[in-house]
Amino acid sequence: MAFRALLTEKPADGAVRSSVQTLDEDRLPPGDVTVAVEWSGLNYKDGLCVLDKGRLVRAFPHVGGIDFAGIVTDSADPRYHVGDRVVLTGWRVGETHWGGFAERARVRADWLVPLPEGLSTRQAMIFGTAGLAAAMAVERLEALGVQPGSGEIAVTGASGGVGSLALLLLAAAGFRAVAVTGRTDGADDLLRLGASRVAGRDEITGEPPKPLEAARWAGAIDNVGGETLGRLLRQLSPGGAVAAVGNASGIGFEGSVLPFLLRGVTLAGIDSVTHPYERRVASWQRIASAFDAGRLEPLVSEIGLDAVPEAAARILRGETRGRVLVRP
Repeated sequence: MAFRALLTEKPADGAVRSSVQTLDEDRLPPGDVTVAVEWSGLNYKDGLCVLDKGRLVRAFPHVGGIDFAGIVTDSADPRYHVGDRVVLTGWRVGETHWGGFAERARVRADWLVPLPEGLSTRQAMIFGTAGLAAAMAVERLEALGVQPGSGEIAVTGASGGVGSLALLLLAAAGFRAVAVTGRTDGADDLLRLGASRVAGRDEITGEPPKPLEAARWAGAIDNVGGETLGRLLRQLSPGGAVAAVGNASGIGFEGSVLPFLLRGVTLAGIDSVTHPYERRVASWQRIASAFDAGRLEPLVSEIGLDAVPEAAARILRGETRGRVLVRP
């Protein structure tokens, strides 16, 4: 059976090119389950893969798309049957394995998650990889004892995918989430998603650093890394925790042991790529229960496969706001 896909090729001249092509299904990589992809999402990592930045793609030709949702068309695994609705995030799909920028995808059954009742494939991709990471971060804070009445939760990089969806999930769980962003022109969108207030970056990094700073946050979900992460740890209240999700400002940070020794704070890393199956199912249940179309739809746009390369360039330049969905 033939299907359409955005095929990224790297010929001998080294110039990467992506084009929509019709392929035979036998071109798909090995896997237990074949899925008719209804929706995929455009993520920062997709931009890197489509434009061959960051050396994430190891072999060409390649089909990108690190997350997708669709309908099972063939399965050799007893957990999935023809007609089942499924979602995939992580496992380096779209990087080392062909992904969701196509009408068909074939993957390992262990990488899939059944869609929760009441959540459509399109709604699942509004969350996608970013939403799963956000849900994991909220769950980690709760597991570490951070409760809705503990105080404010800082969400850095709040205008990005993980940050904006974390605001929605935190609000649904009863937390007071502060959207920390350098793009305060989008404050109304962040408040609509559930932020109790919007703050500029200088609320965290504006004053000269000290080994231990005034306690102001019960917890934080950090998408930035770098100086911001180091300062957040020094500003946590006793028993507070930071869930580290991203590194938009760099992979290193300067820290102090005093917050750990004198306030008992925790730095918790979030790995959404190889999140275990049972916990993925639980995270998607949380996402389904928190889904709010009225808050999310104004931040969603849709494109076809042919528009992905241009959109990939925009997301790498930081010109994308909200969630971009790809409909093969």
